[in-house]
Amino acid sequence: MNVDIVVVGAGPAGLCMARSLADTGLSIMVVEQQPLAALREPPFDGREIALTQRSVRILRELGLWDHLGAADVSPLRSARVLNGGSLRGLNVVPSTTGEAELGFLVPNDRIRRAAYAAIEDVPHLTLVCDTAVSALSMASELPRLTLGNGTSVEARLVIAADSRFSQLRRDAGIAADMHDFGKSMLVCRMALEKPHGQEALEWFDHGQTLALLPLHHGEASVVLTLPGQAIKSLLAMDEEHFGEEMHRRFQGRFGRMRLTSTRHAYPLVATYARRFVMSRLALIGDAAVGMHPVTAHGFNLGLLSVETLAREIRQAHAAGENIAAYDLLRRYQHAHRLATRPLYLATLGIVKLFTDDRLPARLIRGALLQASQATPPFRLTLARMLAADGHGRCSVPAASA
Repeated sequence: MNVDIVVVGAGPAGLCMARSLADTGLSIMVVEQQPLAALREPPFDGREIALTQRSVRILRELGLWDHLGAADVSPLRSARVLNGGSLRGLNVVPSTTGEAELGFLVPNDRIRRAAYAAIEDVPHLTLVCDTAVSALSMASELPRLTLGNGTSVEARLVIAADSRFSQLRRDAGIAADMHDFGKSMLVCRMALEKPHGQEALEWFDHGQTLALLPLHHGEASVVLTLPGQAIKSLLAMDEEHFGEEMHRRFQGRFGRMRLTSTRHAYPLVATYARRFVMSRLALIGDAAVGMHPVTAHGFNLGLLSVETLAREIRQAHAAGENIAAYDLLRRYQHAHRLATRPLYLATLGIVKLFTDDRLPARLIRGALLQASQATPPFRLTLARMLAADGHGRCSVPAASA
């Protein structure tokens, strides 16, 4: 079988990539390990995605936003960053006059469902589910993929969108820098006794990192980062004791807290591919850049990679040029590295500083937050590091996945 483009991975980034090229006439195949039913109706996984205004615009252009209901989208009007036991921290509000929201929170499973709905009836697109890429050969003129179901596919361009632990990236021989934080993240939804005011909280407390993301009807997504064994203990608690424990960890800021969803845990590992492209192959989404969730920008940067690469491909195809030309792929790589590398490194620095419980680090970050709040240029600089949208504009400094 021959196609123009093979996208490996039918997560939101992979499906958005396919959708962004749907009207070009190029033949596209998407390969996914999950069964079709899991794409049509993804299960709740606990993760809330903080979307910037720019990401919302991209999702509207791709037609995904139309597949989200009002109950799926929670406005985020402000955010607060706290350090240790101090009540003084950094407050962040929209930086653009006239905008009422920093961004919007949407459950990851709802984004996944909307992404599938947007490509379900797209012509020139073949979706192959319940199978994986068992072999990749780049030796011939066209890349050849052998699928687990025995199918052999040749394509002009291969796009890897198969997670931060991308097997295709490894098969292609592209190394990635990985930072394992040695901790896990627990996420769930809880009903709050006290109102959250549509404000996100990021709290770098001593020995733990807490986040609360405001949702509809007095609910919130709670994010707790701890060593793995401590997370396992919390997962094993019954609902009543879990609610009491979260009330204690948040020091009663939101009154009684009651579990309203299943609980999920994820290891914290950040990745950055040393190359985003090679001849006839490109990485997008988490396969290129897998962010620590403290800035909540993993999917926002994934959408940015889709927009940047799709623009290059569309322009080349419209001009009758090679859609897999190495110069084209290098332009994509240069633009996406420029947009992501500073934020990735700044995020690592912030996480290391704000999770270091030694006294010097506590004093430094306390002074940093106070100076940021008191000095507008300094405040904007730190807010941008916590909440950049890929072009240095302030958006959402809240933890998610």
